[in-house]
Amino acid sequence: MTRPNIIFIMTDDHASHAMSCYGSRINKTPNMDRIANEGARFDNCFCTNSICAPSRATILTGTHTHINGVKTLGDKLDNTLPNVAKIFQREGYNTAIVGKWHLGQGEKHHPTGFDYWNVLPGQGDYFDPVMIEMGKKKIFKGYVTDIVTDKGLEWLENRDKEKPFMLMCHHKAPHRPWLSAPKYRDMYKETDIPVPDTFFDDYENRSEAAKRATMRVDRHLSSLDLKINIPEGYEKMDRLPLPDSVDGLSYTTWGGDEITFQNIRELKIWKYQQYIKEYLRCIASVDDNIGRLLNWLDDNNLTENTMVVYTSDQGFFLGDHGWYDKRFMYEESLRMPLIIRYPEKIKAGTVFAEMVLNLDFAQTFMDAAGIEAPGFMQGNSFMPILTEKTPENWRTSMYYRYWMHLAHHNVAAHYGVRTMRYKLIYYYGQALGTSGSIDKDTPGEWELFDLEKDSAEMNNVYDNPEYSDIIEELKMELFRLKEESGDYE
Repeated sequence: MTRPNIIFIMTDDHASHAMSCYGSRINKTPNMDRIANEGARFDNCFCTNSICAPSRATILTGTHTHINGVKTLGDKLDNTLPNVAKIFQREGYNTAIVGKWHLGQGEKHHPTGFDYWNVLPGQGDYFDPVMIEMGKKKIFKGYVTDIVTDKGLEWLENRDKEKPFMLMCHHKAPHRPWLSAPKYRDMYKETDIPVPDTFFDDYENRSEAAKRATMRVDRHLSSLDLKINIPEGYEKMDRLPLPDSVDGLSYTTWGGDEITFQNIRELKIWKYQQYIKEYLRCIASVDDNIGRLLNWLDDNNLTENTMVVYTSDQGFFLGDHGWYDKRFMYEESLRMPLIIRYPEKIKAGTVFAEMVLNLDFAQTFMDAAGIEAPGFMQGNSFMPILTEKTPENWRTSMYYRYWMHLAHHNVAAHYGVRTMRYKLIYYYGQALGTSGSIDKDTPGEWELFDLEKDSAEMNNVYDNPEYSDIIEELKMELFRLKEESGDYE
């Protein structure tokens, strides 16, 4: 067997419904589409904890966040733990990671298992970012998405060409506060982006947790998010404190235009346009740079035997339910984009509905390379699915847990189970001593959604007696999965 090269490209907060290969109404992503069209698209890929650092730790280690120790943004990854890069390195691969790390800094937390690493400290900056290259801080001039790709390509050019390689290319974009490259400042300027069907959600017949969340487009976006009342040179200001809300009906944009509104509805739509256009401009740069990597593979005759994976660390609310951000177990936050091209093994243009998780990524990469996965990993390789040989016992349910009680956007801690038709969520409302959580209990409450009848999750049917048997079955499955995952809290 010829061992494949692997290029793993991951963005931060890129929802699948902002990709044209997933049927997006709001943008075009030709290079991402190329991966899907020449390979496979997964329509039911989910994260087990919808927040940046925990998802990244799960992808690296193949374990749930309560096992690898990164439950929240306040936790750091112990770099003595085994991870997928260490295993590939041991098996003779060249390994590198470039871009966002977000799992801690310093001797105990910097990347390990990589022959080369060059990462952003914390969230990193969009312009002229500081990066930590093999332990040394350096400033790189330019736009971060271009720089991450530049450094990845530079490593590919200079690698040991006698060995297969695994490159992890992790972009900051399109993370808040969404600062686009200068060449895209006018993109969508004359275009009205359609608002989501649930944009004017009033959170009736839903949990109190949904009503309490402070991530509403109409009242919680900051002046920096909206690019209003920002002085010249705002590119360098993505460390400004973010106020809770921007009040009023008249604003001056960063371009100097004064905008006046007649009513709150009009203002809310305008805020959405300001937010979503800059978000999409950031994605345009990512798509361009994916094209650069794909072209490099073509130019070096490496396309056929290279697995190219594109994903994001979780989903994101793009005005859905009137929100931005993630954290909730609702579909837009839970669902991850996942497209994979590997011409030697994957039939072009295939689409899979099977349920796969970020928990599965490490084992899938090892399976593709003919490496036996260690017993501590908790996922399953989906290589059989990619080669159209789905096991009969493939999962039909998954376990989710968000631990950061009230820490950001006032989102309550919760866990739940999603099957192919139903989703049951329990907001247990306690900090349980987790890093960064606020020690203030909120009432426990349940939500049940019938995704077949209510794909937008607007109608909580937990109290509907017609679903009593379903609820009993789902609770049994939830606690079975909870125990199977080793989560006893």
